[in-house]
Parts: sequence; structure tokens; C-alpha cells
Amino acid sequence: MGETGTRRIIPAVIIVIVGAMALAGCALKASRQGIPPEVETVVTTVGEDADEGRYEKIHNEAAPEWRAAATLDKTVSVFNTVKEKLGKVKSRQLHAAAEEARSNQSPLGHSFVLTYDTKFERGEGMETFTIVERNGQWFLAKYFVNSTALQ
Repeated sequence: MGETGTRRIIPAVIIVIVGAMALAGCALKASRQGIPPEVETVVTTVGEDADEGRYEKIHNEAAPEWRAAATLDKTVSVFNTVKEKLGKVKSRQLHAAAEEARSNQSPLGHSFVLTYDTKFERGEGMETFTIVERNGQWFLAKYFVNSTALQ
């Protein structure tokens, strides 16, 4: 596949990874209040791994939902695109947080969706992390970056 074809696939891959993020939970103020430290640790770890190019680690340590939605190659491609176009993260400021509790209507079960105003080396954007709880541990289920620099 040519370079042009690859560029067209990348936004679709990001959308696949993100999936639908309908929330029925309660919204939290844009602060760290109410967010478990283990959830924050997942965001920090994924961010550090992405900055250092450890995309296989991100893929392997993600929730099953992530691996079902994206192959390792797709994961690497998405994070490479973000890094190539935006660079490493310089700062991340929590913009919004929502918690969703387990229910029959929630395919993700207990989860947090965290949105950050993020400054990268070569631009700004909004990062959204969906972190899910599985057997008492927290995992990355979805990740999305919205930035005009990715177009």
C-alpha cells in the first residue's frame, strides 16, 4: 500500500480504537478528585511508554477490548503517527473525567474516561483515555487524540 493509502487508514484506525464512548456515569469536575491513583498511573505509564516508543508494551498491557479492536501493527501505526506529527507530550491538564459503574447497559463495566488538554512538542490537542477495571486491576481500553495537526 502506498503512502497516501496509509494516511487515509490512520484516522480510521484511531476511530476503531476509540469506538463509541457513550457514558451513563456521573461526571467529575476537571480535577484529580475522585480519580483512583491506579487509574492515573495507567495514564502516566501509557504516556511514558508512547513517548519512548514502547508501543508493543502498550498493546500487550492493554485491556482485551483494545487488542480486539486493534492489531499490534495498528497500535504501532497510530502511536507512530501521533509521535511523528505532534511529538512527545510536554504537558497534560485534566479537562474532564467521567466514571461509569458496572451495569447491564455498560459493555465496559467499571471505567473512567479522562480527557486532557495536551501540549505536544509540535502542537496541541485533546487526549482521551478510557481506562477499565478487570479483576481489580486497571487497563487501557481506548485512546484518542483530537488535533488539527493530525489532519
